[in-house]
Amino acid sequence: MPVEIDIFPSRYRGPQRIGRGGMGDIYRATDSMLGRAVAIKVLADRYAQDEAVRKRFTREALAAARLSGQSNIVTIFDVGEHNERPYIVMEYLSGGSLDDVLRDGGPQPPGQVFTWLDQAGRALDAAHAEGVVHRDVKPANLLLDRDRNVHVADFGVASAAGMDSLTMTGTVLGTAGYLSPEQAQGERATAASDRYGLGVVAYELMTGSRPFEADSPTAEAAAHVNAPVPSVSRATGLPWELDAVFDRMLAKDPAQRYGTSADFVAALQAAFADAAGSTRELPVVAVPATAATRPLRGPEESVRVPYRRRPGTSRAVWPLLAALLLLGAIGGALLAYSLTRGDTKLARTTIVTHTERVTTQGQVTTVERPVTVTTSPSVPGGSSASGPALNNAGYAKMQAGDYAGALPLLELAVQKLQGTNSLDEAYADYNLASTRFQLGNCDGVLDLLDRSESIQGQRGAINSLRQHAEKKC
Repeated sequence: MPVEIDIFPSRYRGPQRIGRGGMGDIYRATDSMLGRAVAIKVLADRYAQDEAVRKRFTREALAAARLSGQSNIVTIFDVGEHNERPYIVMEYLSGGSLDDVLRDGGPQPPGQVFTWLDQAGRALDAAHAEGVVHRDVKPANLLLDRDRNVHVADFGVASAAGMDSLTMTGTVLGTAGYLSPEQAQGERATAASDRYGLGVVAYELMTGSRPFEADSPTAEAAAHVNAPVPSVSRATGLPWELDAVFDRMLAKDPAQRYGTSADFVAALQAAFADAAGSTRELPVVAVPATAATRPLRGPEESVRVPYRRRPGTSRAVWPLLAALLLLGAIGGALLAYSLTRGDTKLARTTIVTHTERVTTQGQVTTVERPVTVTTSPSVPGGSSASGPALNNAGYAKMQAGDYAGALPLLELAVQKLQGTNSLDEAYADYNLASTRFQLGNCDGVLDLLDRSESIQGQRGAINSLRQHAEKKC
């Protein structure tokens, strides 16, 4: 309901308070001169009593106004002072904030998270290019329009009120969960601090909680400084590939973080794509030929007819694929264990170095991990398992780098699923093609990819593996 107040000029009529924070209140009003709805942020009275703070608030708001017109940044229409209360007039966005989204819905689907992070990241990178640091990146400052696109609000406002860090007791503790280690220690915020805040937001959007969430803001701020980054995958079942990305984005040393927000978002997407089965450069593991590596066709059918893509095929299937594969990986790992543990005399355990090369925005990072690989020439009890279960078990071994162990499971999965024309068949076909290729065996790889694509439609991972196979096979 409109309230009668006199804290901003009379041109802004029918004000309704729509938000309240430590720094002040936010009102929705109508600009009577231009006939449009606006949002007005008014500096809290306890800060407005300090003339130095009032001037700094206005100076920072004017600096942030330079960003108006940039995509995904809230546009500032007016900056002023009325009755010794500074105010900022900005565009009104009706979709709430990501803070509302998290309170109402908890963790969000990865595809939606990537879209929001990309939009917020572009806004932050654009601001940093203009020399403007936000200093208070958090879900409440990431606003949504009616189409659910993110717009970053409140650039520089924290600094204007002297709230760069925890040095002012009782003023910033409400957002301690998003402060970078350097801010929590009283140091000045930089662009790297904003990226750290975006990393915390990303963690919360994916998991439903902040990485260092604690009962007290002080304990949470201290954890940002001293505690290791908790694993995203361990408690949630999200891909383990994401852990390394968050370790870097939430590094204690600002110099170790990603150089731009765009780099961070690209790394997250690449990690998730890897978890969904995208082809990546791995050392070829030489194994003896077995019956399981037989081609799908007989000699009389050796001429391959390339698959012709159907026009208009949806490209949106990969998030579903990723979700199904991730859900199946846990059960698959258990099945893989049960299927391969039956004959311990035949099992062979070795430790190899699993090398990944991840390319992001022109930078190549090589990561080496020791991987325990258990292989067995037979699949005890495997014939009674269902096709989807065998595919999940094989995929779990692929994730561990044990392609030799995955091969017989996937061969059997493809055999059981062939002709069902189901997504399970499509996934098994792709996984078997990828596994054979990683083991240096090209038999049937292109046929498997064509069959997978004919069921599930075009997919980047299929195209990538096809290109590699056509060059090497």
